Formats: sequence, C-alpha cells, structure tokens
Amino acid sequence: MLPLTLGTVGEENIIKKVSGNPEVKKHLEDLGFVAGGSVTVISEIAGNVIVNIKDTRVAISKEMAQRIMI
Repeated sequence: MLPLTLGTVGEENIIKKVSGNPEVKKHLEDLGFVAGGSVTVISEIAGNVIVNIKDTRVAISKEMAQRIMI
C-alpha cells in the first residue's frame, strides 16, 4: 500500500484504506474517497493533489492525500 501522494499521474488506482480521525475520514468519505473506490491522480500543484474521483475533479491537501492508501 502507498499513500495517494505517491500515485503515478494519470494512472487509475483503487483505494485500499482511508485513515485519520473520525472527522477527517467522514470528510474524505463525503468527497467520495471510500475503500474499493477508484481514484486517478491528475496533477500535483504547490503541495495540493488534484484527483479525479467519481467523474469529478477534487483538490485535496498533501496531508489529506497521505491518509488515503492505494
């Protein structure tokens, strides 16, 4: 398992685990980051990671991205 921050740009990955305190996990789940879901890293700009999840582009901080394991 690798954190999302180490994902290859343009490659589709399956989310294996989302960690963090309950509030952080709930926030990420609300954005669509759930175990078994598909996520593609679009780019990394100024420490933020832009991903494509459920046909939507979402920008999350590097700290949040490190909690998502692929």
